Amino acid sequence: MKLYLKGIRCSSAKCAIERRNFRPGVHGQSRQKLSEYAIRLKEKQKARWTYGLLEKQFRRNFSDAARSKGNTGAKFLELLERRLDNVVYRLGFATSRAQARQWVNHGHFAVNGKRVSIPSYRVRPGEVITALEGSRKFVKDALEIASMPQPPKWLEGDRETLTGTIKGLPEREDIDTPVQELLIVEFYSR
Repeated sequence: MKLYLKGIRCSSAKCAIERRNFRPGVHGQSRQKLSEYAIRLKEKQKARWTYGLLEKQFRRNFSDAARSKGNTGAKFLELLERRLDNVVYRLGFATSRAQARQWVNHGHFAVNGKRVSIPSYRVRPGEVITALEGSRKFVKDALEIASMPQPPKWLEGDRETLTGTIKGLPEREDIDTPVQELLIVEFYSR
């Protein structure tokens, strides 16, 4: 699966996955069956790279999800979706999660009128996210460049005033990230 780690190159015809979907070298085309561990590790790494987290942050979110009541996998994805950098990306204020993370880290957004510069800040229902006055030019440029789809139903965004409201908690059906959370739970449960 393309994770777009090479930036714009993955969008062009020069993408290595498009040209050759096998490893380099003489033995690259031999079919080797992945072990059960390898399958679960790949799924965990795919989720980790998608959300742009380090292993320690990823593991801490999983531990929080495991301690909570209910489905661990669904709760885990909910915690990842509620991160401020992800919410900024989902609202369409940034073209990528990495860009959203950098802008939050530089203090371009406020939550309930208070500047927040921590990308891992966990938003709660009812909170309002606003682009600060000096940063509105960045966000408007990003909105013009990217044609982002509408935010998920647990978010409400206003692209004119550059504000977003958290209407509720994300459900598993609202999360369109192509991750099989059950494999991640099995990976950490071994």
